[in-house]
Amino acid sequence: MSFDTLGLLPELLRAVREQGYETPTPIQAQAIPVVLQGRDLMGGAQTGTGKTAAFTLPMLQRLAPQASTSTSPAKHPIRALVLTPTRELAMQVEESIRTYGKHIPLRSTTIFGGVNINPQIAALRKGVEILVATPGRLLDHHQQGTLRFDQLEILVLDEADRMLDMGFIRDIKKILALLPAKRQSLLFSATFSGEIRELAASLLKDPASVDVAPRNSTTELVKQVVHPVDRERKRALLAHLIQTKNLEQVLVFTRTKHGANRLAEQLDKDGISALAIHGNKSQPQRIKALSDFKQGNIRVLVATDIAARGLDIDQLPHVVNYELPQVPEDYVHRIGRTGRAGSEGEALSLVCVDEHKLLKGIERLLKNPLPSEVVAGFAPDPAIKAEPIENGRSGGGQRPGGGRPSGRQGSNPRSSSARPARPEGRRGSAPSSSRRGV
Repeated sequence: MSFDTLGLLPELLRAVREQGYETPTPIQAQAIPVVLQGRDLMGGAQTGTGKTAAFTLPMLQRLAPQASTSTSPAKHPIRALVLTPTRELAMQVEESIRTYGKHIPLRSTTIFGGVNINPQIAALRKGVEILVATPGRLLDHHQQGTLRFDQLEILVLDEADRMLDMGFIRDIKKILALLPAKRQSLLFSATFSGEIRELAASLLKDPASVDVAPRNSTTELVKQVVHPVDRERKRALLAHLIQTKNLEQVLVFTRTKHGANRLAEQLDKDGISALAIHGNKSQPQRIKALSDFKQGNIRVLVATDIAARGLDIDQLPHVVNYELPQVPEDYVHRIGRTGRAGSEGEALSLVCVDEHKLLKGIERLLKNPLPSEVVAGFAPDPAIKAEPIENGRSGGGQRPGGGRPSGRQGSNPRSSSARPARPEGRRGSAPSSSRRGV
């Protein structure tokens, strides 16, 4: 199958070819015809499957007939809204819209927190047909009267599962109440919990369903290895692996923002260039860290789960779980960063005695044990007893017994009582221009 068979406009096919693409991915082949028909869609797809183009291309085509070259803002009302959980994903989606829509006179812009709101207001006043936004900042704009949705035709909810994980469900419901009832709605999610299905039922009308990311599946192209190690020797083992295996472009996951900062600083002291990326970093800091990583200026990017979700890094060769996630499904999301587009990848997990229960949970989810290899000189001491991972304690060598509190408590982080008081990007009590820093 080629893109020519999907019924796309010549302007869109030209833009696709200019990017060097000839054959659609499975999600694109299934979703594009459905969206072109005007149907609502429930799509199961992880980042790296071509999901963004799967909704961007048909969305551009449906909006194209009314595209205008006029400079009048009235000729450019908001006709499509794409909601994303993070600022990074918002920027990447809008970049795709510009790339594929370069031969069609449609305007687009992004709005997200953590940056000055005034340039966003100025862009909206000039008129845009396609708005890509994070939920909190969109509501900020609505409160200031800078948005109108009376001509909205298409809504896309991207990475809905992560939106719910980040505590955006109330914001999403508020936003839905602002939109016209008559519209086309598309929902994409890597997993489908009961909460996601409930949201989909309230959002979608007689939707088509496509699923190219079976829940909890892991790519066969990713080599997964567990390296047992004592909690106090994790950093030394990570540095050893990077240096002896001469690893480049390594994405390392920690459970907490503090842990990400500390590890990046320690790796730098070890002579391994590293930067941290998480919700407490300013937007310019996050953009620079990602740019330096992609360009090879730094070897290691240390990230939290929420910050890393939506990062689009081509041919990422190595992912390291410096600390196992407390939610097994997040392991699948993490290692899904590598092994994309036919490229082989490697996912290493540094596991201390504190994390054995987390590892068993991941293996139950995968329905397979993960291969384990002890690195010479780093065999764990059997006399060291497991300590509970509480309040975001990392077990990663930050201090005896683990890391510092992050606000996460309990053994079930999916429950409402176990949520952090202010997770990354979740609404808090700071001023409106920055309180929703996604």
